[in-house]
Parts: sequence; structure tokens; C-alpha cells
Amino acid sequence: MDMTVDTIAAIATAPGVGGVGIVRISGPAAKALLHAVFRPGNPKFKEFKPWLLHYGRIVDSEDNILDEALAVYMPGPRSFTGEDVAELHCHGGPAILHAVLEELFRHGARLAGPGEFTRRAFMNGRIDLSQAEAVAEAIAAPGKDALIAAQTKLHGGLSGLVSELRSRLLDLRSSLVLAVDFPEEELDIVPVEKIKSDLEAVLEQIKTLLAAHKRMQTFREGALVVIAGQVNVGKSSLLNAMLGRNRAIVTQYPGTTRDFLEENLLIDGLPVRLVDTAGLRSTNDVVEQQGLELARELFAQADLILMLVDILRGPAQYEVDLLSQFGPDKIIGVVNKCDLAESQNRFWPEGDVEPVFCELQQSLTWLKISAKFGQGIDRLTATVRERLLDLSGGRVKLPEAAWNIAPNLRQAQVLEMAQTEGEGIIADLDQEVPYDMIGVRVELMSAILAEVSGEIASDDVLDRIFAEFCLGK
Repeated sequence: MDMTVDTIAAIATAPGVGGVGIVRISGPAAKALLHAVFRPGNPKFKEFKPWLLHYGRIVDSEDNILDEALAVYMPGPRSFTGEDVAELHCHGGPAILHAVLEELFRHGARLAGPGEFTRRAFMNGRIDLSQAEAVAEAIAAPGKDALIAAQTKLHGGLSGLVSELRSRLLDLRSSLVLAVDFPEEELDIVPVEKIKSDLEAVLEQIKTLLAAHKRMQTFREGALVVIAGQVNVGKSSLLNAMLGRNRAIVTQYPGTTRDFLEENLLIDGLPVRLVDTAGLRSTNDVVEQQGLELARELFAQADLILMLVDILRGPAQYEVDLLSQFGPDKIIGVVNKCDLAESQNRFWPEGDVEPVFCELQQSLTWLKISAKFGQGIDRLTATVRERLLDLSGGRVKLPEAAWNIAPNLRQAQVLEMAQTEGEGIIADLDQEVPYDMIGVRVELMSAILAEVSGEIASDDVLDRIFAEFCLGK
């Protein structure tokens, strides 16, 4: 594909029926294509005014009307791609959009490849690679936190910070080169401790970015939260209460849930897969035994386990085993049916509990709820969100703004490579490696960081990144 010659077109809006659908065009023939298919409604129309919406009709080669639409022309280089860009804002029927697209192909446009509009923006210097990736991240954001992080990167938050780190490294490299190339001059030689201090400051910032990546990964990919407990403690009722609707069947009969039920929900923007598992008990039922085995596998995979206990019955060996295996960091203790306890002036676990469980549960977070009546559910969901963020790196003390500069997986892998190189340089300094060799490694570390913004990037890397974009972006 010759991006300097080809004019591309694609449907830019999501598949399906909608009120509005947009066909986007980019390339040297964008304006000519508008003239070919668009008939302005204003009889005084002479030429497309840049960035102004014009009303009219889209016609085919036989002058049949395909749609009433709005057309806009955006000349390069002040466009998204840096080229001449045009858009046709049509009604959102698939037949309309495909007919318009076919007409553009008839006049010489070709179908854009996945992410080709954004790739052209990158190749033409309108955005860097981290900003290009942020476009896709913004589109795919499952909640507000992920969206804000993507927008921060789109507006240069990550690339600006990485550029600053590279600048520090290149300044350090210059000092090392000066010391090596002009040893006879009476220049201030950079002391080893100063070099190490500068490198450690860069490494600290890289660690901050990696911590932000780990936390934001939870927002991008979601977390698995599994409800565990004995039969008839209210697991299905808790699932329904957290979802805000009746999803699981609730009865007084033990073993109602034999398999597992999984539902998705957002807790203040954090995507969560919530799973109700089979009740923990000894049983000869083959189906129920398979459900219990699935439950154990889910406990191992879970990011967080809600260990539900009946306030009147208290814990048994099942809870002891669960807590012993996974520990208090992965488990929140949830005491259900607190409405019954209040009427009977009784509360567990403040009362008598098995000694072994008392010892295990001391560091466990306990929350009281009534799943049946919805009491304590808001506090529980807030605690779940807080704990998930803690487990994903939220315990690292960072300024709130730092969380929004969150690298994606590719960028985090690049940062880890730079971190490894930096730690290796500090080890070399401890071994008194000559400054010329230290300078080479500092330059390499800077080059590695350049991969974040795409200043250094192979065609294979670019192909892999943009292949994941949709056709209209």
C-alpha cells in the first residue's frame, strides 16, 4: 500500500443500525471524491469550505439518490491523518453506508485496512505510537477510569513523560562522553554516585509507570470475584443483590446451585466477573461433586474470594481450609443474615468460634450484610473495588494523576526492558566498569525507551499494533 498515493475509505461508525453513520475518506483525492458523489442542497454552492458541514444528497453514477447527508472537507496537514480528509454523515442503515462506500470505490478509492487512518496519522507525524494505541484503548475502554487513562495518553501524557526520561539519559550520556573524550582537560568528571543517583531517579519513574500499568490492567481486563461458602448461606442471594436483579434461583433446599453462575458488572467503572459457585459440603451426588470441583478451580483463578458465612451457623472446616489455602489478602469475610442475628441478639464472629478459625481470621476483613434485604451491599461492593485495586498495585503511593499515565502491555514490556538495562548499568558502576562502556549502555537504555513513542519501531511492530484496530479507525 502506497500511503502517499492511495485514497482510502471506510465506514467509521459501529456495525448495525443507527441514527447516523459516517463514511470517512483520506488521501489526495478526498475532495475530488466528495465532488463526485455529493450534490449540495444550496444552489449557490461553489466549493467545500474546510471544516464546515454542507447539506445535500449522495448519488450514484446513474444519478440515483442514495441518501440525504452532510459532507465535510478537512484539508491536510491540519487533519487527523495529516492528509486531506472528508466525511459523509449519512443515515445509519447498513445498506446506505455500503452503497455510499461502493460508489466511492467506483470513483477510485480503496477500502482502508484495519487502523490505517490512525497509522497514517502516525506516519505523518500527527501523533506518536503511544497516542495511536491510546485511540484504540479509548474506543475499547470498559469504564470511565480506563477512558480517562486512554485520553491522558492520547493527549501526550505518556509520551511526554518518556521523552523527559530519555532527555535525562541523553544528558547523562553527554557528560560521560565528555569525560571520556577529553580526559586531559580540566573538566568536572561526573562522580559515580551522581550517575547512580540520576539512573535511580529514572528507574523510580519507570517503576511508577509499571505500577500504574498493573492497576489499569484491572480496569481494562476486569477482575474475577468468586462467592464461596457452605450450602444455604445465601450465595445466590448475594449474587442477585450485587447485580441488583434476580439472576440466580434462590430456595431453602441445599444444593440448588450445582454448577456455577457468572455475570458481569461494573463497580464504579471497574469491570468485575462475579461468580456464584456450588455450596461447600460433602455429597454423593455426581453432578454436585463436579460443581464443587469447578468451584475449587475458580477459587484458584480468582482475584478475590467472598467467603460467605451464615451468622447463625458460623464457620466449619470448609472455611478454615479456604482461609488456610488462600490467605486473608485474597479473601473478604462476609457475614450474612445479620437481620436474623439482630432479632435474636446474637452476632458472629464476635461470639464463640472454633479456636483454629479464630487464629486464622484475625487479619481478615469482615463485613456484615443481609443479602435478602440488601443491607450492607453498598459497603461490600465498595470494599471489593478497593481490595481489587490494592491487589493490582493500588497500595503503591502515587499521585492520583500518575495512575492515568498507564502503559499498555506492549509499553510495559518495553519499560521492563529499560528497567533491566538500568539495573545492569548500576551493577556495572559498582564493578567500576569504564565510563565509555557505561555510556553505551545508557544510550541503549534511551533507545529502548524510544520504542514506547515509536521513534524507534519496526514495520512488524507497527503491523501488529494497527492490525488490532477496526477498519474505520
